[in-house]
This record gives sequence, C-alpha cells and structure tokens, in this order.
Amino acid sequence: MTETENAGTDLPHDRKGTVSMGPGWNMTGELSGYDAVAEARSVRNVLDIHWSRICSRLQAEVGEVEYRTWLKQISIGPVDGDEITLNLPTRFLRDWVRTQYGDRLSALWNAELPSIRRVELQVGRAEPVADPADAGEGGGSADAAPVAAVDERVAEARSELSRHDLAAPLDPRFTFDTFVVGKPNEFAYACARRVAERPSSPGFNPLFLYGGVGLGKTHLMHAIGSELTRGGKVSVAYMSAEKFMYRFIAAIRSQSTMEFKEQLRSVDVLMIDDLQFLIGKDNTQEEFFHTFNALVDAGRQIVVSADKSPSDLSGLEDRLRTRLGCGMVADIHATTFELRISILESKAAASGVAVPAKVLEFLAHKITSNVRELEGALNRLIAHANLFGRPVTLEATQDVLHDILKAHDRRVTIEEIQRKVAEHWNIRLTDMSSARRARAVARPRQVAMYLAKQLTSRSLPEIGRKFGNRDHTTVMHAVARVTELMERDTAFAEDVELLRRMLES
Repeated sequence: MTETENAGTDLPHDRKGTVSMGPGWNMTGELSGYDAVAEARSVRNVLDIHWSRICSRLQAEVGEVEYRTWLKQISIGPVDGDEITLNLPTRFLRDWVRTQYGDRLSALWNAELPSIRRVELQVGRAEPVADPADAGEGGGSADAAPVAAVDERVAEARSELSRHDLAAPLDPRFTFDTFVVGKPNEFAYACARRVAERPSSPGFNPLFLYGGVGLGKTHLMHAIGSELTRGGKVSVAYMSAEKFMYRFIAAIRSQSTMEFKEQLRSVDVLMIDDLQFLIGKDNTQEEFFHTFNALVDAGRQIVVSADKSPSDLSGLEDRLRTRLGCGMVADIHATTFELRISILESKAAASGVAVPAKVLEFLAHKITSNVRELEGALNRLIAHANLFGRPVTLEATQDVLHDILKAHDRRVTIEEIQRKVAEHWNIRLTDMSSARRARAVARPRQVAMYLAKQLTSRSLPEIGRKFGNRDHTTVMHAVARVTELMERDTAFAEDVELLRRMLES
C-alpha cells in the first residue's frame, strides 16, 4: 500500500502502536531526521482528508443550514499526542460548538483515527503545520500568512459592515444637556446619568425605563449612548425592538445567525427601545433572552425601554420579565404643567424666536399628554413665524395649529372650568364653592362663573348650584363684574381670554 493510500485510512503507526509522523517527526514534534518537511506536509494532508470526511458526515447529520451556521468555520489546529485541536473564530461560537457538538466531534475523529481520543476546541485561526525549513524566518508556511491576512481583512470588513447596519445612529440632539428635568422624570434622569457615568454598576444592570408615549424615554437612551461613546472607548448598539426583530429574521434567511449573535454579544452596551413590540414574537424573545444573559454574565450594560413596567408587560415570557425586573426599573410620569412650561421655554429660547409667555401657557395647558407633540406644535409656530416674518400671538397660534387643537377638542364642563381657573390663580379647587370672600378667592370664582356662562349651555341657576348653591343673581353679578374689569384692565382681560381659549379650543 502506498503512503497516499494509507493516508486515506489512518495515520502511520509504528510497531508499538503509537502514532508516528514518519521518520522525520514523532508525536512530541521533535525533529529526528532530514525528511521532516515532506513528512510534516504529508501528515497535514492526512488530517485534511479525514476532516473532509467528518465534515461531510456532520453536514448530512445536522443539515445544510445548521452546518453553515455553526460548523463550517471550524479549522484544524495542531495534534498533540492523542488530542487534536480545532479552531473557531469566536469565543461564543467555540462555547456553542463545545456544548452542542463536542462529544460528536470526538466520536467522529476517533472513528476516523483511533489514535485521536480527545478533541480540544479553542479560539483562533487555522495554524498550518510548521515548516522547519522556515524556522529561521519566524516559522509558518510561506504562503499561508498572506492568505490568513486577506481572510482577516475580509472578516474585519464584513464585521464593520454588519455593525454599521446592526444599530441605529444616535441623535446628536438628544443629550443630557437638552433634557429638561422635572419631578415626573427626575428619578429616571438620575438613573440614566448613573449608567452613563458607571455602566454595569451593581443594581443598575439592566436599566429599564418605562412610561407613556413622548415622555422622554428615547431621549434618555440616546443621551446615555452619546455620553458613553464620547471618548470612543465604549461600543454602544442602540436599536428599536422592531429593528432587532427584523435583523434577526434577516439573519435567519441569509444563514448568518452566528454573525448576528456575535455582533450583539460583542458590544459593551446594548440598548433596546420599545420592548413591547416583542410581545407575541416568541422566537425573537428567545433570542433576546439569550443575548440578555450573555451580555449581563459578561458584565456588559443593557438599557431597555417600554410603555409599561416589566410586571405589566403581559405577553412576555416569565423568565424574560423576571430578568428585566432584576435591575433598576425607573418610570417617567405624565408631565405637569410646570414641566411642560419649562420644556417650551427651553425650546423657544434655543430657537431665537420670541414666543410670548401667554402662548407658552396656552400650549402647556392645551397639549398635556405628549411632549413630542408639544414640541412639534412649538416648532410649527416658530417655522411659521420665520417663514412669514410675523410675530407669534394667541390668534396666530390658534390659526396655525387648528388641526392639532381640533384633535384635542372636548366638551367643556363647569368642573373643568373651575379646575383650570383654580390652577391659573393658584387657589384650591374647594374655594370655588366655599363661602370665603377674600379678593384672592372671590375674583377667580367670578371669572369661573363668567366662563361657565360663556362656554356652557347651563342656566344661571344651574351654574349657581355648582358654585356652592349660590343664587342666580350672584352669577349675574359675577358676569357683569368680569365684563367691566376686562374693559378697564388689559392684563386681566388677557388672563380671561387665555383661559377661554384653552377651554374652548
């Protein structure tokens, strides 16, 4: 039997039963003869033939997709005694293959070469059999280095392209400096600051932000990312839950799930926005759960946002809900009037356009549920003023924002009038029906009666009953008195008009 034929079945054995690399090499790698170069290359050819057979069997056993995803990138390393080393490009892939296929790889190698009893998996590129003739030049194959270098550059280019496509860009406008802090969001802001300063701090990983639409969750996430990437030493991946799902599906279709997994697991900080969109997507939840565990176990930071707290996100797997709630959970409450005014004043000052305080108060009273819509309304007013060179007034505001204001239309009630007037003059709501006659209380009460007469279809006696069972003549007097004051006092008239527009629009 020729040497080539023998190579197809087993490595050469000496009479003692130990593996022999021929007259030039023994299993310890010691050079024992002049024909070492040819013999080393022959052994490598033998290993390549056996590995080709093993790969064919694996592909038949696990299927084309699974083979391409997990096993195709395995390459042969050195042989040491009865152990052969197989190289994989990443630690994640090595761990997965070791867990899922380690025993099977050992069995296949032993079936091909009885002298191989153990398979060691490690991270690294393929290591060509050393050529002793090149030892003086640093070792290794002369033509392997350029090929390895090209493969490495291609891998790096693919990795960079994938990373660029994987995460959404951070919005430079959303920083901590541009975030207006108030009582409803101060706790979430403090938590976000802490994560930006010291990621993966005990008790703050993961950071879970939740609240209604347009309250600042996305702003805080972008601010964290911008702060962490400022020095260029921390890698951050920010994406919506929807994009996470679509990228995962695309990876499955292109048979590149391993690359997708490795990309996510290689970042220092992963931020997923609007996690509620994963509800009902069981496979995507499964992938996110494993990504979550891998990152947290590796000491990496995770930031997640949703519209509800983890315990209220029905539809999420219990194990995922539990893990999300094991870190810091911070809610962002609905904005107060004071916070909305602060936000509008900050945006107006940055725009350079003079916006009267009455207009800001009108917007803050009118648009209460969504900061994003509130800012959009102000931006629209400012753009209109810049384009047409007209000052911003209450009348112009109602005209320019008629569609937005119409969407907030609702039937005005006496109770709502009382509440708005009490808020405006900073008195208690109970003062509207109390017997107190001090001017600081009586004047707002008269204004509320006046507006109730103007904006509702209630009769005078009905209005009087809503104000502490007062007589209808008291309401008539209040209407007459407010009308008189509005004619004499311009500032007072503006206050009443502002209240009327907020309630009427």
